[in-house]
Amino acid sequence: MALKEIKKAAVLGAGVMGATIAAHLANVGIPVLLLDIVPRELTPEEEKKGLTLESPEVRNRLANNGKNDLLKQRLNPFYSKAYVDRISTGNFEDDMNKLKEVDWIIEVIVENMDIKKKVFKQVEDNWIEGTIVSSNTSGLSINEMVSDNSPEFRKYFLGTHFFNPPRYMKLLELIPCNDTSKEVLDSMHRFCERSLGKGVVYAKDTPNFIANRIITYAMMHIIKLMQQENMSIEEVDTITGRPMGHPKSASFRTLDMVGLDTFCHVANTVYNKTSDPDEKESFKVPDLLNKMVENNMLGDKTKQGFYKKIKGESGSEIKTLDYEKFEYRPQEKARFDILSKTKQAGLEDGYKMLVESDDKAGIFAWNMTKRLLLYTARLIPEIADDIVNIDRAMRWGFNWQLGPFETWDIIGVKESVERMKNEGEEIPANVEEMLQKGFESFYREDDKGNLSYYDFETKDYKPVPISPEVISLPALKKQSKLIKGNDDGSLVDLGDGVCCLEQHSPQQALSPQFWEFIHEALEEAEKNYIGMVVGNHANNFCVGANVAILMMAAQSGDWDMVDSAAKKLQDGLMAMKYASIPVVTAPHQMTLGGGLEVAMHGDRIHAAAETYMGLVEVGMGLLPGGGGNKEYLIRFTEGLKDDVKTDRLPYVQKAFEAIAMATVATSARHAQELGFMRPTDKVTVNQDHLLHDAKNTVLAMVLEGYEAPKPKQIKVLGEYGVATFKTGVQNMLWGGYITEHEQKIANEIAFVISGGNIKPDSFVSEQYLLDIEREAFQRLLGEEKTQERISHFLTTGKPLRN
Repeated sequence: MALKEIKKAAVLGAGVMGATIAAHLANVGIPVLLLDIVPRELTPEEEKKGLTLESPEVRNRLANNGKNDLLKQRLNPFYSKAYVDRISTGNFEDDMNKLKEVDWIIEVIVENMDIKKKVFKQVEDNWIEGTIVSSNTSGLSINEMVSDNSPEFRKYFLGTHFFNPPRYMKLLELIPCNDTSKEVLDSMHRFCERSLGKGVVYAKDTPNFIANRIITYAMMHIIKLMQQENMSIEEVDTITGRPMGHPKSASFRTLDMVGLDTFCHVANTVYNKTSDPDEKESFKVPDLLNKMVENNMLGDKTKQGFYKKIKGESGSEIKTLDYEKFEYRPQEKARFDILSKTKQAGLEDGYKMLVESDDKAGIFAWNMTKRLLLYTARLIPEIADDIVNIDRAMRWGFNWQLGPFETWDIIGVKESVERMKNEGEEIPANVEEMLQKGFESFYREDDKGNLSYYDFETKDYKPVPISPEVISLPALKKQSKLIKGNDDGSLVDLGDGVCCLEQHSPQQALSPQFWEFIHEALEEAEKNYIGMVVGNHANNFCVGANVAILMMAAQSGDWDMVDSAAKKLQDGLMAMKYASIPVVTAPHQMTLGGGLEVAMHGDRIHAAAETYMGLVEVGMGLLPGGGGNKEYLIRFTEGLKDDVKTDRLPYVQKAFEAIAMATVATSARHAQELGFMRPTDKVTVNQDHLLHDAKNTVLAMVLEGYEAPKPKQIKVLGEYGVATFKTGVQNMLWGGYITEHEQKIANEIAFVISGGNIKPDSFVSEQYLLDIEREAFQRLLGEEKTQERISHFLTTGKPLRN
């Protein structure tokens, strides 16, 4: 079988889903042809222009609109808006012959089987063997839609179900048809995981596949249980969100985002396809949902669903649907005593505590969990071959922290099954058989950190499949690879002479203990290793320094402690920058303030594509204090020759504005455009592969013959820059754009980024810039309004402008 390497793709259907899939392909460097149908009528605007139905602008209108709308979306589908140019447009009548030029064709048209079958016949007429073809259907039969196509075509065909929005949602369900070749399936798994950054699961060709099948069942049961127990929408969302390891949007806020019409369509797919009377009853759309759809209460898309935002004279107010009276009322905060206890216990112990509680929240959580677990166990092997694909689908598709079988393990399989039996429930035969064999958990972990799962087919445990490109720091620690550590940091042996400096401070905020540990880790690494990665598995790389500690020291007048702590961080990062071995930082997700300062002091940054970087200290009334001003200045001026007369102001101004405005990059590629990352820095799309790839970057630097950098003098603007920037800041104040305190902060940034009030074009050392940065940091920390900002943020989690 001659499979083509995917270098160019075509997306058929330019609606929201098709266009955003095209955008994500563009993100990873794949040119995309976006096609849609030809309009049958002119718009008034087209008529005014004198266009006809034969005009290319008209014939490609739907595809063009889909492409143009990508730049208007609230959640940016692109890593860089410049990538929109990687998408070309056309239509199904004029451009189907161009499908011969692509390597992957993805169908994303309306969920209508007859139309899909017709389109796939057209596709085959313009198809070259070796080109992979897939459907993004969310639940229609993969086999049926190509039943009229040739056996050869079907070898290259499968379902590729992306979740919305494709850039941000990790899950991708691969659904082979009966004729899909193993080579095609394996190749697509590899491509989608490595190149698109997806978490791939294998699903069977059954209605709604894995994730939508299970989530729809769960939501149907939640609605019915809510009405049965006479509970409010707020009460249910309070229970089914964070306490159960689900997103804050919980149940009904999630439904509003999905759209009630879409949800009902998904439910009806199973209802119409299943022959099981119990399942048919479970997927019957409740009268409440039907009534809401009839009244155009579809959720966010119609600005009213289970919740409704109402604008009043005093601002916006969120109201909740009273489903009994079928009218909106003010929100009511739901409180349950058990939830304060479960929050303190953590997710796993808290979940078990919740379902064992006999209060209202506990009873609801148990009844919901019980139904979900029993239903899901019965679906193996119908919708998937094993529990791993199901658990991953639910975690990756809906941001659950625990899949169904992982949940069953933490509440206790044996104990919960006994409780279910006592309540008259019928236990699935596969679960009963597992327990009878003496196996009491779905997953097992050995003393080396290797995870295995119970396989219902072989009736024994098998290793959980893990990509060789995934490095697990917890597993390495269980394999005695921990070199040294404290409460806030660890140094772990990654193998091949490379170690990893891991931060695990509370909330991933830099602490004085971690600052000290940087020095210890570097001393060990330089002595016994050839290179070091700085990275971790936390939700965020690092959200900044623990300013609460510094503020308390300032308020007590202990300025020596503040200066010593700030210098310790600066010295640690400088030691990292000038280490004798290559240091590669591996940021991901939020990399803010001090987190970005850590990242910028490595020899190279190897970031996850979804990395959001920024020097955001102004929100706290501060400026960067760990060398961030210095490093950012260097990045904007290092390409300028010192012996050539160049006006440096425009370059330095970019750095000044980004710091003063707390600009945050929306992706690693955007960070390169903003100058936080250099063009030579690396990006990995799949965050799970980040430590592996960063380690390889270290090894490549060693292989190339690594030489530690040498300190250089830095040419600064001096008093010319200070005066120029202060003038601009004064104009901002006069224009009412900033407060007087923000003027004070910006002026301090101007002073530091310009190198202070010295002669223009003077050369200064990095240490000089660090010293004036640290002094400015302390001046601002002593300001009452800065301390107000810090206190407000620590109390509310929101910035204060004063």
